[in-house]
Amino acid sequence: MPKCRRWYNKEMPDKRSHRGPDPQDAKLFAKQHLGRLQEAVFDMNWLLSRGYAEKSGLKLVGDRYRLTERQRTAVMRCACSQQQRRKRKHSEVSAKDLSGRPVALDGYNVLITVEAALSGAVLFKGADGCIRDLAGIHGTYRKVEETLPAIGCIKEALERLGVQDVLWLLDSPVSNSGRLKQLIGEWTDRDNLKWQVQLAQNPDKALITTDRIILSSDSAVLDRCGHWFNFIAYVLCELPGPPAGPWLIDLSG
Repeated sequence: MPKCRRWYNKEMPDKRSHRGPDPQDAKLFAKQHLGRLQEAVFDMNWLLSRGYAEKSGLKLVGDRYRLTERQRTAVMRCACSQQQRRKRKHSEVSAKDLSGRPVALDGYNVLITVEAALSGAVLFKGADGCIRDLAGIHGTYRKVEETLPAIGCIKEALERLGVQDVLWLLDSPVSNSGRLKQLIGEWTDRDNLKWQVQLAQNPDKALITTDRIILSSDSAVLDRCGHWFNFIAYVLCELPGPPAGPWLIDLSG
């Protein structure tokens, strides 16, 4: 499966002040389309399980169900093969296993999804149980109004889990990663937290090779890491988001 977050386009800076929904999302992901999207994910899972390449499988499914590009992205991020799902479930740990354990947090993957949830963007539950959004980094990370509240939600969730030793990993090729590192560092100093923030040229490699428990929903990481926890789903359980709660669509099948 491809990376959920890390694609770069230096010519398209993100100038938004919120991580909110796309103007078309209310129409594209309205209730009347959910059955078709669920069937599309089911078919995509079937094709991946039988060795189809993701690109060709997604074209077959997308054309069959007449999906838009944004709908196809949602299907792609929610689908996985039976083999991938079994491997991920085998390496997943429960909340009770985290207390006192060191963790490595996939910085942009987790932070942007929580930002999106707080701003009312659409989120999806995939076949592996992970929660993912449709956001992406266009070469530059831009702090939005939800950034500080999102860090606060992450902090509170870690405290509930009994986790203190946290390694944040941020993509150094993304512009403003240094500023985000400084922002998280200020939070760490203020609250006397045992957090480390590191910039990495290839965070995936660091996440895959570390002995720490991984907090990420990145498919490429989950397929190769040692142990991981479904942290974003845990955060969203008590997220103080919009009045109706996060906009979450279940495409897990």
